[in-house]
This record gives sequence, structure tokens and C-alpha cells, in this order.
Amino acid sequence: MEGCLRELKLNVVEFIRQVRDGESLDPAQIRAFITGVAQGNVPDYQASAYLMAVYHQGLEDDAVVETTLAMRDSGKPINLSHIDAVKVDKHSTGGVGDKISIPLAPWVASCGVPVPMISGRGLGHTGGTLDKLESIPGFDVFMGTDAFCRLVEDEGLCMMGATSDVAPADKKFYALRDVTSTVESIPLITASILSKKLSEGIDALVLDVKFGAGAFMKDFSRAEALAESLVRVGQGAGLKVRALLTNMNAPLGRTIGNSLEIVESIEILQGRGPADTTELTREIAAEMVVLGGRAGDLEQARALLDEQLSSGAALEKFKAMVRVQGGDARVIDDPSLLPQADEQLEVRAESDGWVSGIDALGLGTLAMDLGAGRRRAEDAVDHAVGIELDVRIGSEVKKGDRLGVIHQRRTNRAEVRRFYDAFSWSDVSTGTPSLIERRI
Repeated sequence: MEGCLRELKLNVVEFIRQVRDGESLDPAQIRAFITGVAQGNVPDYQASAYLMAVYHQGLEDDAVVETTLAMRDSGKPINLSHIDAVKVDKHSTGGVGDKISIPLAPWVASCGVPVPMISGRGLGHTGGTLDKLESIPGFDVFMGTDAFCRLVEDEGLCMMGATSDVAPADKKFYALRDVTSTVESIPLITASILSKKLSEGIDALVLDVKFGAGAFMKDFSRAEALAESLVRVGQGAGLKVRALLTNMNAPLGRTIGNSLEIVESIEILQGRGPADTTELTREIAAEMVVLGGRAGDLEQARALLDEQLSSGAALEKFKAMVRVQGGDARVIDDPSLLPQADEQLEVRAESDGWVSGIDALGLGTLAMDLGAGRRRAEDAVDHAVGIELDVRIGSEVKKGDRLGVIHQRRTNRAEVRRFYDAFSWSDVSTGTPSLIERRI
């Protein structure tokens, strides 16, 4: 071990002390430490001590930038410089019913903006883009870097999972953060997100940072601090970055569950999706189109996006992506080819009233327990099960009206009560909460 540390030209104990005491950090030492973690030359107990020091003391932005770049460079970043266009991606901090990436990528790509998108799997009550895409029969989310680059060049987009070459230092830190109670650290979250995104070879990034009961960041002020950190550090690392702070106090859209969310994604691209998911997809897409240089402002971008939607070009781009990634593109015209649950239980209102709240966390956990998500990373996912919602916050409901449907493998009436208990009621209209709270 001493030989390894001499090779790193770094006194790890002294470096951890400097982090703990909030001292300025030498960029070369930051890189040496991150390299040591990625290569296994820094033991887990010292890496854990570093994480705890950052959790309590924080890091200055310049140190987070250097950490982010070092984490990116701990692997083999994808090189898309041969594509003569601004490459733009999107990242969401995750939520319940958040299927936005799936209609977003082809919609933006249909406007001429290349979208290289590396996505993840779901864990806990939040769903994962890869799991949703894999509900399409045959869809390949691990095509490899060469195929990824080729499809971004030829088709204008590709959506796949991270390879082992993508920011391996982040994988090590991510596992340690989970067992050292340092997950909530904003500098650590920032470096983790951006190191993976920078590994894609992108030039610009739009961030959807969620707050509320169904989000990772429950508190708006914490979500705002994270969004501001991501924008500052992303810009410091050479990216064009925009962020939207969006409400996750209720599920997004009308579906929770993998194949169900694919159906909703198709409906968005057909111009008949739910108002909230359509609005958020369009607004994030507009930011991406502006960053990609295809429109001078958001108004022009929205007009271009509307043209691509009404002409069918956005939907055709989605079909092309599904086809070239090995998926059965027939599902777009015939969603019945997607996995189907054995049982559908309708949930109906027990009295008249107005919907004043919908517990996103409660419904996300219910969907997970049905099999749509994972409690542990090694758990299998059932692509067919999930939840449909017929009402939103602000809806007026009469006794006996259908609130939604539970898609499950076996009849379990107890799930109906869990579904119903996720709703809050009022005798008067409470209105519809805003979806986008702030742009940064």
C-alpha cells in the first residue's frame, strides 16, 4: 500500500484532513485521490472517511469541478467530437411516473439536435428509464460504445445503460455513500451526476431537479441548492447547462409502471398524452433545442417542437430508435404487444369530493411492491404491473367514479385500500399545483 501511495504522490491521511478542515485543495491531489479510489489503491475506509468529511464540510465549487472531471477521466469518456453539432442530454433526479426521457429524446432528435443518453435502472419507489425501455420486446439497452456512437451519428439519438468504462470512480463512491449515510451531500451528488453525463461526450445538459414527497429531495430549498450547484459546476466543467425545478408532490402523468409508462410515452408523441407529462416534456425539449442551436429562444423552440409533433416526425423518430436498438416497433401502433398484467382492479371513489392531494411516495411504493420496481439492486422487475390514475389534484369526483386501475399478477384486494389511502380530499376545489417552479 505504501508503494501505491508513493506512486500517487499523495499523503491520503493529510488530504482527508484538509477536506475535513475546509482547506483549499490542490487539483493534482484531487485527481490523484480519485485515481487511487478508482484503481483500488485507496482503501474503502479512507474513501469512506473522505465522503464523511465532504458530507460535513462541503467542497468549494472549483474542487467539485476538479472532482467531477477526475471521476469522468477515471474511465474512458465517449468521444463524439466527430459529430458536427451540439450534443445535448437531459437528466432527472427521479420521481414517480417520470417517463419524460422516453418521449423527450426522439422529440428533440427530430428537431436536428443529437441526443446521446445514458440512463439508469430504478431503485426503490422511483422508476428507471432502462427498465421501461426493456418492457419493449427485444429492446437492447447495452449495445456497447461503438454502436452508441454510430446510432447518435446516424439516427440522432441512442438510449443505453452505462458500460463499465463510464466513471468507475463514481461506482465506487456511489456504493460507499449508500452504506456511510452520505448520500444527501450536494457536492457528492453533483459530482456523481455530472461525471457520468460528461462521459457521454455531450456539449450541453438540461436538468430536471424534482422536489416534493415523491422526489429524492423532499424540501424545495434543498432541491434548489442542488440545481444551482449542478448548473455552476456543469458550467465550470465546460458544459452549457440549464435546470428546471419541478414538482413531485404527486405522481407525474397517469401511469406508474414500466410498460404502462411506455404506452403513455407513445401517447405523448401522438399528441394525446396527459397535460402534465406533455407540458414538462415540451418545456425540457425546448430548453434542449435552444442549447442545441436549433432555435433562438424558447418560443421558437416550442413552435419547432409542435411542428415535429403534429407532422408525426417525433413519433417516427421514436419508431426508428426502437427498431435500430432491436425492439419490436409494432408496439407503437399496437401497445397490446407490450407485457400485460393478469389482473386489473378498478378503484372507485367512496364519496363526493375534490382531490386535494395524491401521495406520490405511497403510490410509488405500492407500484414497487407490485413488482414494478426494486427494493434491492439485484431484484427482478415485472414490466407488466403498475398503476393507472384517472384523476389529478384538483379533479372533482363523484361517489363511484373510477380513480384508477391496479395492474397486478394476482388478485389482492388489500392493494385497493393502499391505493385509495394515497388520496386526500376536500369539500371545495383546491386548484392544480404548478409543475415548473423555477428555471435556472
